[in-house]
Amino acid sequence: MDTRLLRTFATVARTGNLTAAAERLHLVQSTVTAQVKALEKDLDLRLFDRLPRGVVLTGAGREVLAQAEAVLEAESRLRTVAASAGGAGDRVTGRVVRSAGETLVSARLPGVITALRRSHPGIEVDLHTMGTATAVAALRAGELDLALLLEDEADFRDIECTPLAHEPLVLVCSPEHPVARGATDSPARWAELARQDYFLYEQGCSYSDHFIGRLLTAAEGTQPRITRFGSLEAARSCVAAGLGLSLLARANVADALETGRLTQVPGPRFPDVTVQLARHQRRWLSPAAAALTRELPHHFPR
Repeated sequence: MDTRLLRTFATVARTGNLTAAAERLHLVQSTVTAQVKALEKDLDLRLFDRLPRGVVLTGAGREVLAQAEAVLEAESRLRTVAASAGGAGDRVTGRVVRSAGETLVSARLPGVITALRRSHPGIEVDLHTMGTATAVAALRAGELDLALLLEDEADFRDIECTPLAHEPLVLVCSPEHPVARGATDSPARWAELARQDYFLYEQGCSYSDHFIGRLLTAAEGTQPRITRFGSLEAARSCVAAGLGLSLLARANVADALETGRLTQVPGPRFPDVTVQLARHQRRWLSPAAAALTRELPHHFPR
């Protein structure tokens, strides 16, 4: 049996959507549909019910999914053993598929991958940018080996989350913004902050969502003006232009603070956000993934 069919089936099962599965697998939707049909024909089973809102596993499909994931896990182990037997000796080799949000991808992961290439040149890291919900679904589908999540509380079925580090947060604005110019008078209070314009990272970013909740609590009948972007660079650029404020990880704005393009808003302090290392509880941790896991802590604040 072609394990590519099993991988496609597992991805469709976890996403519940052919289009979403195609995007994750970097395939066109027609190929995904054809592979699912080929597997159904091979097994002589109907694996999905096709509904207007997507696809849903049949009873037989749910049973097949558990076995398909076991086969994919066994394939991963086999490939690692084969790589070692092929002459790698004690040298760790292999491919690790991992994800993180843009906050960490832009600030931390380049250094991790660079260091890993020096210490373990036989390891290939396949990095994807994903938010928490997407990463958890991908871990369950067997599409990821590891994921980094920015979540203070991380309790997901079948997913083991280990606190790895903490990222400091900072509220920033342009040095020319009125909030910054008022620094000599008194620090900004929540009631004043609730009247400002904000450019924040996209919905689903835990620290942005919590910050908005605090703003709304302090608004007292007014509605804070909030724009959310899927790009950290877009948020930084708007703030640097003097259009408003943003709450970001300090690592994402360290250069701009140092050069004076941004300044920290005098006012409330914000607790660090927890970096969680997530993996599927039942999946085997390959030597390559273990090596990456050991490297990670060296690239975060202690």
